[in-house]
Amino acid sequence: MKDLRIVFMGTPEFAVQTLKEIISNGFNVVGVVTAPDRPSGRGRKIATSAVKEFAVENKIPILQPTNLKSDDFLFKLKSLQPNVHVVVAFRMLPKVVWKLPEYGTFNLHASLLPQYRGAAPINWALINGEKTTGVSTFFIDEKIDTGEMILRKEISVSQEENAGDLHDKLMKEGAELVIQTLKMIQNGNLKTSSQTETSLLKEAPKLTPENTKIDWDHSAKRIYDQIRGLSPYPGAWCFMQNGNEELRCKIFKAKIENENHDFPTGTIFLKEKELHVATKKGSLILEEIQLPGKKNMKVKELLNGFRLRKNAHMR
Repeated sequence: MKDLRIVFMGTPEFAVQTLKEIISNGFNVVGVVTAPDRPSGRGRKIATSAVKEFAVENKIPILQPTNLKSDDFLFKLKSLQPNVHVVVAFRMLPKVVWKLPEYGTFNLHASLLPQYRGAAPINWALINGEKTTGVSTFFIDEKIDTGEMILRKEISVSQEENAGDLHDKLMKEGAELVIQTLKMIQNGNLKTSSQTETSLLKEAPKLTPENTKIDWDHSAKRIYDQIRGLSPYPGAWCFMQNGNEELRCKIFKAKIENENHDFPTGTIFLKEKELHVATKKGSLILEEIQLPGKKNMKVKELLNGFRLRKNAHMR
C-alpha cells in the first residue's frame, strides 16, 4: 500500500466537503493551496476562502499563491513533498505544478465528463433541463477538463431542483468519489480511460450577464429551467418595464402554467392574486423576485405594496 502525501487545492465551500472526507478517512494532507485573501462586500473587508478557514481550524499548512509559476510558490510546494495533488474547484494549473507529484494530479468535476466541461457545470446541466448528471475524477493535462478519466458517478436530477440543491448533492457525491479514487491510487489498482470526443458535447462556460438574461420569447419550460439553474446564484435576470419605470430584476423561483393566452410574450398580468408572465408557450407564475436595491422576496409579499401599471411587461 502506497504512503500518500496529499496536497489539496480548492477554494469554495464545494471543495471543503471533499477535504473533510479526506481527513476523516485518515489520509495524510500535508498542505492546502487556496486563493489569496481578498476584499469583499460593500465594506471591502478581507475575506478568506472556505477551504482556508477549514485548513486553519485543522492546522494544515496553507499556501496562497497569486502566481502559480513563481519560484517562491514552487519552492514551498516542493518542500511539502507531495506525491499526489487533489484539485476541487480551483484555478487552471500550469504544467510545472500538475506534473510535480509522483502519482499525478487529479481533479473532481461536477459533471459526467466529457459533457459540461468548463466553469459552471452544475448551472448548465439545469439550464439545459438535464434529467441526469454526476461527478467525475480525472487526471489533469494541458487542456481544460480533458484528461484521462478515473471514475464517474451518475445521479438523477428532479425537475424541481435548483442549482443550490444540485450543488449540495454533487458536493457529497463528489467527496465520496475522491475517496474512492485515492484508495485506488493507494492500493495500486487504478485504471484510466480516455474521454470520448463527440460532436454532441455540451459546454459549461462561465456565467455572464449576457448568458444569464431571460429571453421571454422562449417557452415557459426553457425559462423555468434557466431560473432554477441560476438560483440561488447568480440569478436569472431581465428588465421589468412598469409604466415609465425600468427595473432590472432577478427571478429566483417560478412555476409553469400551461395555459392559453393572447398576450404578447413578456406581458405581466395578475390572475388569482398571482403574478404571471406570458411566454411563447404558456406562462410563468413568479414566486421569488429581487428588485433593485432590495432583498430577494416572495412575490406575494411584493404584491402587497407594489403597484403594477397598465401594460407592464418583462423584456
